[in-house]
Amino acid sequence: MKVSKSCMCLLLFSILLSFSCQAQQKDSLLVQLSRKWSDSKAYAFKIASLMPEEDYGFKPVLEEMSFREQLLHIADNIRWLSSDYLLSQPAKRMTETTQPDKKTVLKILSDAYDTGMQAHQKLLPSQLEERVSFFAGPMSRRQILILLHDHQSHHLGQLIVYLRLKGIKPPEYVGW
Repeated sequence: MKVSKSCMCLLLFSILLSFSCQAQQKDSLLVQLSRKWSDSKAYAFKIASLMPEEDYGFKPVLEEMSFREQLLHIADNIRWLSSDYLLSQPAKRMTETTQPDKKTVLKILSDAYDTGMQAHQKLLPSQLEERVSFFAGPMSRRQILILLHDHQSHHLGQLIVYLRLKGIKPPEYVGW
């Protein structure tokens, strides 16, 4: 069978385009942030595990949240942003005023990070620029995704200070 030069060029072009698309998918924002999210969960658990349970109520000053409250706040925010704005499946916000034990807090945190990972994995690149109605004004899903990362990083940084104030060496930073 004789194949024309133009068919051969078209076939070669299709193969190259396929490899290019695969390379872009492997290096997309969503793939990179998914990897980072997995590392963030591991880092959060290292921080949360280092604080003894009897110090989960510790707060450096009256105006601050306790160590436990910080972790629950991180979990609630992850579930809220991931569910309401990235997965479009509204979640019930945490309103509980009880003080769960360390094991329960770690479970709540784990479930929240898993919801965040679902959002990373289900979000399509084509959805990143979609606008959502946010309390601070319309935002793209890309902005919500970046906010999700920024917010938990902010509070984990605060928890590192809590550990240091208790004389506990925090874990080494986990980057990419």
